[in-house]
Amino acid sequence: MFANVPHVLTPLRARLLLVLAVLLAVLAPTAPGAVAAGKPETGAARPGAEVVAVTRVADRQVDLSVRSTALGGRTVDVRLLTPDGWNPYDRRHRRHWPTLWLLHGCCGDYTSWTSMTDVAQTDSLRDVLVVMPEAGWNGWYSDWWNHGQGGDPAWETFHTKELRHLLERDWGAGSNRVVAGLSMGGQGALLYAARHPGMFKATAAFSGSAHPLLNEESIDRIMGFFAGQGNDPLRVWGDPVAQRRIWQAHDPFHLAARLRSIPVYLSCGDGTTGPLDPPGATSALEADFNRQNQALAAELKRVGARHVTTHFYGPGTHGWAYWERELHASLPMLLGALKTGA
Repeated sequence: MFANVPHVLTPLRARLLLVLAVLLAVLAPTAPGAVAAGKPETGAARPGAEVVAVTRVADRQVDLSVRSTALGGRTVDVRLLTPDGWNPYDRRHRRHWPTLWLLHGCCGDYTSWTSMTDVAQTDSLRDVLVVMPEAGWNGWYSDWWNHGQGGDPAWETFHTKELRHLLERDWGAGSNRVVAGLSMGGQGALLYAARHPGMFKATAAFSGSAHPLLNEESIDRIMGFFAGQGNDPLRVWGDPVAQRRIWQAHDPFHLAARLRSIPVYLSCGDGTTGPLDPPGATSALEADFNRQNQALAAELKRVGARHVTTHFYGPGTHGWAYWERELHASLPMLLGALKTGA
């Protein structure tokens, strides 16, 4: 653009060029910074996680759209059930709230708890920030093995590192945390508490996959879940024989000793028709998980865990009516661990 400028510059022309250079420097594009809500960057994602959109979906319910490096740069949603007085935009007086992580099960998503239960109307949670993250239809709260290559999806890294840091930095989450989940999310709640000592002060699993290595039936069943949506089942934890250590590292039974020092709540039905089921309903899945939970409870006792509550309530299938009931039953323990006084 300076092709026609004479080689010898007069003082006036020199001053004009200096002004032009300053203007170009000011107006030139800068490196990408924080992304405005609803306006993701068009370039490569920065390391970690960042919120690219915020949506208020109901009273005290806010959805964060989070782009994650651990998930290959994909964007997933996280639902927050916010406490009374929550205002993360007030930087000067912002509070950090005790936090309950609620994990969904297989075939569900981040909306499951609010759409299928009365969690949003539960008065004892009005002083707690409830975090309900997306974990994939079939993610299993794990960093997938991917035949030794790792990488996307890395759900455990997304939740326990990226999302945790993001929520505690910008969205009012405190470091005082408990975790609960159902089915696949029950396994996730146990895994996260065991694999990240000190991160959660208590954990609760409702009809959770508590010991997937219990027997061949249990292994075959979870491999069937891993194969859902046409997935290669070996991507998740590998082969249950060849990659036995990886399987054991994701089996709550084999991590029982790491749960000795915190309160643990386990509940499950036996798969037969229960009081909250339609007539004749049964569930082989619940029966399997019942055996797994009984085995984990026995192992927790063997390793000296002193704060274990079990509710193996007999007749009952794998359904939301039971999980809503068990959430309420476990809340005194969970909130007690948060020292909310509830």
